[in-house]
Amino acid sequence: MSNPITSWSRFQKYYTEFPSLGLGIDLSRVDFPETYLETMAGPIQAAFTAMDALEKGVIANPDENRMVGHYWLRSPDLAPTTELAQAITGTLTDIQKFTAEVHEGKRVGQGGPFKNVLVIGIGGSALGPQFVARALGHPSTDRLRPFFFDNTDPDGMDKVLAELGTSLGQTLCLVISKSGGTPETRNGMLEARAAYEKAGLKFGAHAVAVTGAGSKLDQYAVADGWLSRFPMWDWVGGRTSETSAVGLLPAALQGLDIVSFLAGAAACDQVTRSRDVAHNPAAQLALMWYFVGEGRGTRDMVVLPYKDRLELFSRYLQQLVMESLGKERDLDGVVVHQGLAVYGNKGSTDQHAYVQQLRDGIANFFAVFIEVQTDRSGHSLEVEPGVTSGDYLTGFFLGTRTALHENGRQSITLTVQDTSAFSVGALIALFERAVGLYAQLIHINAYHQPGVEAGKKAAATVLAVQAAAVAHLAAHADQSFSAPELAEAIGQPGTAETVFKVLKHLSANQRRVRTSGGTGTSARFQSVP
Repeated sequence: MSNPITSWSRFQKYYTEFPSLGLGIDLSRVDFPETYLETMAGPIQAAFTAMDALEKGVIANPDENRMVGHYWLRSPDLAPTTELAQAITGTLTDIQKFTAEVHEGKRVGQGGPFKNVLVIGIGGSALGPQFVARALGHPSTDRLRPFFFDNTDPDGMDKVLAELGTSLGQTLCLVISKSGGTPETRNGMLEARAAYEKAGLKFGAHAVAVTGAGSKLDQYAVADGWLSRFPMWDWVGGRTSETSAVGLLPAALQGLDIVSFLAGAAACDQVTRSRDVAHNPAAQLALMWYFVGEGRGTRDMVVLPYKDRLELFSRYLQQLVMESLGKERDLDGVVVHQGLAVYGNKGSTDQHAYVQQLRDGIANFFAVFIEVQTDRSGHSLEVEPGVTSGDYLTGFFLGTRTALHENGRQSITLTVQDTSAFSVGALIALFERAVGLYAQLIHINAYHQPGVEAGKKAAATVLAVQAAAVAHLAAHADQSFSAPELAEAIGQPGTAETVFKVLKHLSANQRRVRTSGGTGTSARFQSVP
């Protein structure tokens, strides 16, 4: 272990500022040897070469035979064809035009000018927009107040609808799904549609689709007369879609500065194209992840932003990092079980939660601190002579970082000037590039998600078992069955546990099934007349 207190000389050597981004990165509290960066020169240069090819339009997602083009979204001139560049710039223009019409009252709901926006999506279609809405929005400046359906939980949707109350007629609804077949998003759309209709409103008069051209959702929106449609492209993955219409449309409607947001991402892309590690913050991040996790993700990444506005950043990064890097096989088909677990909340809240374990418990993590230098807009109250609340926040950040390193816990620190649209755009682009470079270092495809698809297929199987079990009960309404008996009766004897769980759920919600004797796993089920 290195000296527990980082020396000034090491800090000077491994702290770098990037003035064009308002960003600083400190690697001095990661205990890599002085020779480490030199030994990784070959692999990181190969990663740079692969990234260059990706940006030029090679098939970088071989499993789905797709290009990977989220970098073009903020620099359309880099797109490999004129048609793609025009599609990107045209979509941005359409977003700005549509948003202006909403803000100016040229497009209104049946209840009057729009004052809310309800975003229906899941995964990358919700996490990115939620993070940006929280990071950049403010009740005093938001043009439309944002709400989200980001799950297929009925109670959660009821809560959002209760918050919207009688204002549905002034609520614009964005339905975001590339295929239009994502169950959670489809369910949310149907729940929203039912709420609008119950209020005597036409859903299509308040609805906008963000989807793939010709998708089920696209066709539905056309047939139902929705207000507008914006594209999703197969070369942009959900977790890297925040600078596409997925993120830009809700942000623009909220009143956020999407031009500065894109500019921050583009500026970070430019910096992180450097092949000189000393001048590339994304490469530095990727190399630190590789060192601390021994190239296998053996330590979790704990993200600790010291700013309330960045509270959702760790949730956003969970998908970006874990869905990209959590792969069973590498690019050669070899089983490797790669990954990098991410969790976090915010400082200094976490000093009253899990920082105790971070300092004194199992050393199975490294921390990524995010320091924001600007406290607030305007004057700060002195809570003690010469000391503000923001000074305390900085003190807690520096003290926690030191306390962790004193106990041999390693950390990276990112410093940003503020939480402006430019800075948030740069942060997103920084981690996108770091994920891409790290994926090359560990030789995996960062741009597909077979595990997610497997989960969707498994859910469909469960619903099929449920349908068969309910149908059998209905056909034998005078009989009761245990879960194993019913599984046997429907020809799926290996599904007794699934049958038990789905029927308990249906019974609890008084939906065509009741328990008719027995407790626990001995419960018997019968059709409700």
